[in-house]
Amino acid sequence: MPAYPKVTLRKNLGRALRQGHPWIFRDALAESSAVPSGTVVAVAGREGRPLAHGYWDCTGPIAVRVLDLQPVGELRALVCARLRLALAKRLAHLDRKQTNAFRWVHGEADRLPGIHVDLYDCVAVVRFDGAGARAFYRDLDGMLAECSAPLFLSQVVDREQRGGNLGEIEVRENRIGFMVDLGHGQKGGLFLDQRENRQAVAGRAAGRSVLNLYGYTGGFSLYAAAAGASHTDTVDIARPALATARRNFQLNGLALKDAGFHAADALTFLEQAARRTRHWDIVIADPPSFAPSRRALPGARRAYFRLHRLAAAVVAPGGLLCAASCSSHFSRDEFLASVERGAAAAGRRFRLESMTGAGFDHPVLPAFPEGDYLKFAIGRVD
Repeated sequence: MPAYPKVTLRKNLGRALRQGHPWIFRDALAESSAVPSGTVVAVAGREGRPLAHGYWDCTGPIAVRVLDLQPVGELRALVCARLRLALAKRLAHLDRKQTNAFRWVHGEADRLPGIHVDLYDCVAVVRFDGAGARAFYRDLDGMLAECSAPLFLSQVVDREQRGGNLGEIEVRENRIGFMVDLGHGQKGGLFLDQRENRQAVAGRAAGRSVLNLYGYTGGFSLYAAAAGASHTDTVDIARPALATARRNFQLNGLALKDAGFHAADALTFLEQAARRTRHWDIVIADPPSFAPSRRALPGARRAYFRLHRLAAAVVAPGGLLCAASCSSHFSRDEFLASVERGAAAAGRRFRLESMTGAGFDHPVLPAFPEGDYLKFAIGRVD
């Protein structure tokens, strides 16, 4: 085994590391290190005994992302073994004839900290979390190609460096077609973590009117329409996203006469709908993160409350409110309380039916609550 550079903890993190927490923040170390980003280091306790091994990041608040408690040996073999295992877990649950877009690697939860890899048919889209990850996984393109069997991988795209004209491709999710533009837009045009939640809405949508707020390229609306919704309304402030949503309806042979597409701020749309006493049987509120950091929490609490109040007000009596939050800083308990308080402020009562998170290809480590970011609550509004 190679002799790894050593960094020493000033905080007692032994128990957290043994339980599987994958991050060591810079302020938990007794001293910094002069080694380059991406270098594997041994993390020692205050008594000098090695506790974990991970790779170093010179710049970010997370100084070390843990790879293993034991010395890690040959790094390429380690990464490739974990890539293959992560892919096998996904393919064991998916029928590729029905779904060919999914998350291959979910960072820390797949023991490949600092990277996320989304597969859109034969194109892998990679996100690196910081300079350390980019340096450590410097041959990731080659390793993904080497480990992609039984899939065919034609291209690897770096999300930060994509741009240009990569073109659109069509992907399938539970037999529903989506056009994704991997060169532009958020996550290519499809939020993969909401797949199972889109299915849950579809199972309740037959014969119902559906309002999809922050609808982006129409994911929830498409599922609802394909399941027999009487009408869908998709609201998003981005006109290009709505244009893609309309094309996705056409791609799936869904009637545009039963679909509305509204380029508007979601909160303004809700206020106007309330003044016109409009109601929908199912209202979906899936906003972008209002709390990207802990410092943003006070403003986020106000924003979520306002959204939940306005959304509850336009749910038809006995209808469903489907509320989401994608911020790990906003806990499940606080999120649910916000939905309930918002409904109460609108003179309504929210009765929770289910609370879920991200899809199976976005696993969560028990010892890593920071990875449990997505909340999706479905409840009856009286």
